[in-house]
Amino acid sequence: MLPKGTRDILPGPMRVRTHIMQIVESVFQCYAFVRIETPAIELNKSLSGKYGEEGDRLMFKVLPRGEKLKKFEGKTASEMQAGVEEALRYDLTVPFARFVVDHRNDLAFPFKRYQIQNVWRGDRPQKGRYREFTQCDADVVGISGIVQEAEMMHIYNDVFHSLDLPAQLALNHRKLLLAIAEKVGAADRFIPFTVALDKLDKIGWAGVRSEWEAMGIVVDDQWASLFTSELHLDEDGLAQLAQWLGPVADQALEELTSLSELLSARPLDHLSLKLDLTLARGLDYYTGCIFEIRSTGAKIGSLGGGGRYDDLTSVFGLKDTPGIGISFGLDRIQLAMEELGLTEAVKGSQTHLLIAHMGASTQADHFSMAQQLREEGWVAELYPTAARLKKQMAFASRSGIRFFILRGEQERDADKVLIKDLQEGVQTEATGSEWIDRLREMLPPAGTQ
Repeated sequence: MLPKGTRDILPGPMRVRTHIMQIVESVFQCYAFVRIETPAIELNKSLSGKYGEEGDRLMFKVLPRGEKLKKFEGKTASEMQAGVEEALRYDLTVPFARFVVDHRNDLAFPFKRYQIQNVWRGDRPQKGRYREFTQCDADVVGISGIVQEAEMMHIYNDVFHSLDLPAQLALNHRKLLLAIAEKVGAADRFIPFTVALDKLDKIGWAGVRSEWEAMGIVVDDQWASLFTSELHLDEDGLAQLAQWLGPVADQALEELTSLSELLSARPLDHLSLKLDLTLARGLDYYTGCIFEIRSTGAKIGSLGGGGRYDDLTSVFGLKDTPGIGISFGLDRIQLAMEELGLTEAVKGSQTHLLIAHMGASTQADHFSMAQQLREEGWVAELYPTAARLKKQMAFASRSGIRFFILRGEQERDADKVLIKDLQEGVQTEATGSEWIDRLREMLPPAGTQ
């Protein structure tokens, strides 16, 4: 039995995960990001207070061992939570901010890093929501300017294009939300105002407006219609926002105009792009553009997100260090691909060829054949012990291995190799000198397709 919200990953799904990670990593590297890792356990003081009240509640705290554990005897749960010194990382962004401060003398800025590691949250398990899951993050620190936002959007585009996964990129800007809050008289209650807005998909407009009214914030129908308007990152969409919000939104509109110009020069060719004024995630630390990537074909919710955070490292003592980052939710991407039937081709066996074990007298010959295949670039496996051919072929079929190669004493004496295509049900006979060439015709080795 496993703890709730965790799971074992079988070989087929693991191959899908590896496939996704390889694509994400290759795109990150194409944009000149370098890989780092940070520990699974961070100091509690480094993480607490960085994710809001809910984040602190969901964070896994690590109790000390031995004598240090005795200080918690008789303590209440809240006292224990407050007294622990270590916690499992809740995301990769805050540990990265700590990393930048700790290693600032070893890094060249702007510094572009990516991480693919697990994080932990004590959330209620449900479809697409685990207590242990994998994030794939890319961040740039030490430079401002809208070029980084455009690159991040293209990274999303390139990854989902390579995965052939339909998705929509939602875009908002913190300063647009600030302008709206000022217009409706909620500037002094900005965070609770946006926290309620962020619940829109869960409680609907009636629920959001009810929460606003409980705070004393009254948003009339005219303003509510702004949130539901279909806006695009183009001249018409930005003009509409300028008309609604006036000078208080000038800075945000200037940045979005520059972003629109960059994307016009090189448009996103896979993702649909939407300006979404209801997108209000991460406002405890996002300071500019905010992103969220959503599946347009699968019912799975958000597949990732990110944004501009121009002062996150200041909580660790390094001020005036702008940054921007995005994240891919590996687990949800995999679920979306499974729902849309995009994983079957990837789930097949990674082993292309199985060499039959025909007994001790030919074992050295079999071993040599397996090594020759690997040197040529194939993924090959030698059945480990002599067994009935029926059993060996059943293993190949169950493992998804397509080609079964047989060379027993009789075949060796006749200088023959038998190649069975288990998928097509066809057997090919070749001589000892030509079998590699015949096999290459049927299945080119990796890197030569």
